[in-house]
Amino acid sequence: MFPRLLAACFALAIVGGASAQTNDLDVRARSVLTNEISLKPIDAEPVRLPPTTIAERAPLATSADAPLFNVFRSALNAAMSARVGAFYHYGSTGPDAFDCSGFVWSSFQEAGLKFQRGPARSYWAQFQPVPDAEQFKFGTLVFFSGLSHVGIVVDEHGFYHSARHHGVVYSPFNDYWLSRIDGFRRVPLDALQAPTVTARTPAKPAVITPAMEER
Repeated sequence: MFPRLLAACFALAIVGGASAQTNDLDVRARSVLTNEISLKPIDAEPVRLPPTTIAERAPLATSADAPLFNVFRSALNAAMSARVGAFYHYGSTGPDAFDCSGFVWSSFQEAGLKFQRGPARSYWAQFQPVPDAEQFKFGTLVFFSGLSHVGIVVDEHGFYHSARHHGVVYSPFNDYWLSRIDGFRRVPLDALQAPTVTARTPAKPAVITPAMEER
């Protein structure tokens, strides 16, 4: 009887030892897995995508910043100044008389920008609108009185045009003209060519006072 009891106790001891080893392996396995998980970064630095919004993009250079525009500006300014004092004549494009659209067309032609000659309304339809910030920048076309008149902006102070009763003059942006503005257009520089040279001598701008303002 005693040998059987001793054998049963020995068998229980072996089973208990195997179970303890199994439990120990499970604990160690869970510990290793837990350690591996804890080593992974929790707050990894986010991936930065290439800039896609307008605010993040580098600003594009405008035509006013380009050397090409500086050449055009000088040539157009010389062409307009050279025409000051010429008479107004409907349908004329120079050299001694111009209507308003003929003056614009002739001045741009001499400065190297070619486009089709037409009335003021055709320039309004042909060219793109100008952003508010560029409306009074040099070379912008300014339209008046129901698109019946057009001139070329010098700056926020005034513009050149061929007035019906005064010929080619420089006029300030006073209340008379500001109240009659329809809008602005910009002639693109895409087709800019080498400026031409005329034999006319530049004249000093003739300024028309408000009392004299009449196209």
